[in-house]
Amino acid sequence: MSAEHLLTTAEVALRLRVKPETVYAYVSRGLLARVRVPGERISRFRLVDVERLAARTQATRPERDAAPAMRTNTTLIAYGRLHYRGLDAAQLAPVTSFEEIAHWLWTGERRPGTFTAPVETLERARLASSHLPAQARLFDRLPVIVAVAAAMDPLRFDLAPTTVTALAPALLSTMVDALPLSGAAPADERLATRLWARLTEAPPSPAGLRALNATLVLLADHDLAASTIAVRVAASTRANPYAAVLAGLGALDGPMHGAIGSGVHRMIGVARREGASAAIAEWLRTGDLPGFGHSRYPQGDPRAAALLDLVADLPTEDDLWRAVDGLTATAARRGAPPNIDLAIAVLAHATGMGPGAAEVIFSVARTAGWIAHVNEEYTQPNNRFRWNSGYTGPPPARP
Repeated sequence: MSAEHLLTTAEVALRLRVKPETVYAYVSRGLLARVRVPGERISRFRLVDVERLAARTQATRPERDAAPAMRTNTTLIAYGRLHYRGLDAAQLAPVTSFEEIAHWLWTGERRPGTFTAPVETLERARLASSHLPAQARLFDRLPVIVAVAAAMDPLRFDLAPTTVTALAPALLSTMVDALPLSGAAPADERLATRLWARLTEAPPSPAGLRALNATLVLLADHDLAASTIAVRVAASTRANPYAAVLAGLGALDGPMHGAIGSGVHRMIGVARREGASAAIAEWLRTGDLPGFGHSRYPQGDPRAAALLDLVADLPTEDDLWRAVDGLTATAARRGAPPNIDLAIAVLAHATGMGPGAAEVIFSVARTAGWIAHVNEEYTQPNNRFRWNSGYTGPPPARP
């Protein structure tokens, strides 16, 4: 065998991107064979053997040591609290309109205002989403609505921050106003009031609208959640803002993310009918207990506490709070305090909203944060999220 087909230990380590000690470990485990060369005291290794080992081990290791950093000046979770540009979200929620918070996330300016959408965009979005089958969820309409809004916007490929920020209010308005009405058409122009009429037949009350607006505020952003990462990866390819939002909606639809709310709503329904113990037993038998515990808030989700305080002001049936108290007491024994998903489900039960309401509220609210992240990502190098695959199949034949 000629020398050029043999590698030194240092060369093998470089090729496999490991330390020399790891090369020796491979030898001791029988994964790599030494080759003795007459007249040399050092070990050599066959190139073909090294390539075969690389196909088995190196393919599972990313080309880069760590993921590219996602920097944000929008949201921070610190000291057990959620902050939007340095302001405590739970303190803002009861007293600040969602529209003002959205502007704060986008621009760093607190500016209240009314969000509206072009009439033709709304009409076309309503028509397109109306063709979905009867069994479609209310959430299923949102990707259709966003896609229509994109097609109607000739400036969607203008990625300048001012243009993206300018389109955001109309996008949020379209997402809400293109949904079918469940109750009477609202006279109030606030987005929370308009969304209320799409989620429940119950007439709105000041306390109910305050709670729904607070929910939108509390869900507007949450650092780098899975759906936000999806949005930023899409934006890194310079997908237009609507396409990035669609990426976020796709990730949000996962049962371990935005879609978890419908399960929490049903769990509370079982607890109201059969008792908290029966509900918890059923959910633990099929998995974990949704609506309780959060890795970012080991001492308790401040968003849940803020929203539950507001829901407590609503007129509700006694069995709802008995069920919630029973669920909370049992979960507390597992060290899992209520999270925002439970609070939204309680709000939905108290206001006559169905199990799908949480997903829609989540989607509308989080779109505000996604727009802020889209603008941040557009300032970064494009296509920066690229790794080697974790290939674990058979090695290819050498040419």
